[in-house]
Amino acid sequence: MEILFYCVERKTIEDILPGLLERTVERGWRAVVRTDSEERMNALDNHLWTYSDQSFLAHGTPETGHPSQQPVYLTTGEENPNSSSVLFLAGGEMPPHWDDARFAGYTRVVVLFNGQDTELLGAARASWREAEACGHQPAFWQQNAAGKWEQQKPG
Repeated sequence: MEILFYCVERKTIEDILPGLLERTVERGWRAVVRTDSEERMNALDNHLWTYSDQSFLAHGTPETGHPSQQPVYLTTGEENPNSSSVLFLAGGEMPPHWDDARFAGYTRVVVLFNGQDTELLGAARASWREAEACGHQPAFWQQNAAGKWEQQKPG
């Protein structure tokens, strides 16, 4: 399983998530976006319909129905009703154990977190070390001063 940590410091998770989801869908992959609250899920739901004047990102939530048909599914739970291969953890959830059965079936997990929050940054570093200890090769991405993503080795 490929594990990618995105330390978001210069923008918000809501700013970068649509681009990551667009690239996921363009590759023919399906995604589940797991959020930490109903409020964040509902805000992302609205945002994915309106983030661009030129396009929108088709998606669904538990309330919209037809989850198996959705290319992107937003949830606060652990379900994978659209048989996604990519899981986005958006909002601060740091898995304590990377060999957990809740990751079965995913080939890629993307952890998005606010790098300005020192507690979350510490939890992400610990989670990265745990992923590495479980035999995975996690990647840690952080924005440079120009806003470009660079791979880092977390401290």
